[in-house]
Amino acid sequence: MTDNITSVGRDSRPETGVSALKGRAGAGAPAETRGRTTIADGVVAKIAGMAAREVPGIYNLGAGMARAFGAMRERVPGAAGGGAAVTRGVKVEVGERQAAVDLDVVVEYGVSIVDVAGGVRTNVISAVERMTGLEVVEVNIAVDDVHLPDDEEEQTEPNEGRVR
Repeated sequence: MTDNITSVGRDSRPETGVSALKGRAGAGAPAETRGRTTIADGVVAKIAGMAAREVPGIYNLGAGMARAFGAMRERVPGAAGGGAAVTRGVKVEVGERQAAVDLDVVVEYGVSIVDVAGGVRTNVISAVERMTGLEVVEVNIAVDDVHLPDDEEEQTEPNEGRVR
């Protein structure tokens, strides 16, 4: 009498890793379906931040305090740099197949906020979905400020009356 029992290893547990894959049916599957890809929240936040900044009418991202602290941080040598500036004003929630994005923006004076918000949504959804394959279920936009043309002049003028 012959038994059809196959040994699964020295300690009766199934093999794992590369040796367990030899002879499996998955070896013939398309390459894109083999394995798992995870995308960090920070990656999605950077993509969304860059996409939002590309839209005409967006002056900056981040609420007032976040922008102020970010500006100070950028002036400190050796402080956290590029990535922090790109993700300022961006919050994301990333699941296995979907993502949600919250943006705090500052718009230029004179632009249609409704049109700018629509452009931001379109650009962010397009960029995130194209680059990550995640479905963007929502892009929430909070307009925190309007940049006035004379705001920049006030920031660039030296402080008068300071001792030099």
